[in-house]
Amino acid sequence: MSINLDVIIDTPDYSVDMKSGLETLQGASDTTRCIAETILTNKVVKRKGNKSKVRTTLRSTFKGSYGQIFSLELYDSDLTKRLNKITRGVFFELFSYFIKEALYLESEKLSLRAEKVLDELGEEAEELIEILRLTSLENLHSASNKFSHKVVVNHRKSKFNKIMLGSFDKETGESLKAKEENEKYDLVVAITRLNINTGNGRLLVEGEDDTVAFGFSSQYKQVKIEAKKFFSKNLDYNNGLESDGYKYLKVVVSPVKLNSGKIVKYLIKGFYNE
Repeated sequence: MSINLDVIIDTPDYSVDMKSGLETLQGASDTTRCIAETILTNKVVKRKGNKSKVRTTLRSTFKGSYGQIFSLELYDSDLTKRLNKITRGVFFELFSYFIKEALYLESEKLSLRAEKVLDELGEEAEELIEILRLTSLENLHSASNKFSHKVVVNHRKSKFNKIMLGSFDKETGESLKAKEENEKYDLVVAITRLNINTGNGRLLVEGEDDTVAFGFSSQYKQVKIEAKKFFSKNLDYNNGLESDGYKYLKVVVSPVKLNSGKIVKYLIKGFYNE
């Protein structure tokens, strides 16, 4: 089975620096293969060889900045059946979700079918996100980091019908350098999203407008059931409400920051069960 995608490097002409361009294409390939294999096999594959049953193939270039068509190739009937079962729509919904999670961006609310597939992945989903941050997405940002070119990866349904899977620029590239700060403080927050298998989600700090990613400082399976219920109960209450109706919690956090000082994630260290 073959699925067409493309990567566009936004340059003022139809050319791009060869080294950064090749690194960007390599990043697009590795990101695609890594996400696809994890979704279709329910397991993160850390080594990718030329005998892999999931590979990417370069197709043709096209005009409009620097555009390169490539394809995701499945060389296994079981993987093809798995894709057909979950549907391409759900596959690409999760594809975009994993890219945004890896870049600490808020993703669209997943459909019930996509949520089910994500739940089946369990802790593999968190491992995939961490692996994407290491090399694949760093390479994908090469043209952005070195020449400030915006990069876009699309699912190419046809020449005139595309679905954007990820958008990358210098700012999203900076998020890959985020580090946990050696500090702890209290924060009043409302839980707006939570993955019950990984413990990752989004929260809204009281008085602010935009949500921020959060997770736990230890593996979620080691988090006490009391804490899990504490946060899931708050999410249940807030679901479907406008922010002015949210119920808030008091928690202890350590921030994960960019070099600029911007906070992209909070790690939960404790909470006040009042």
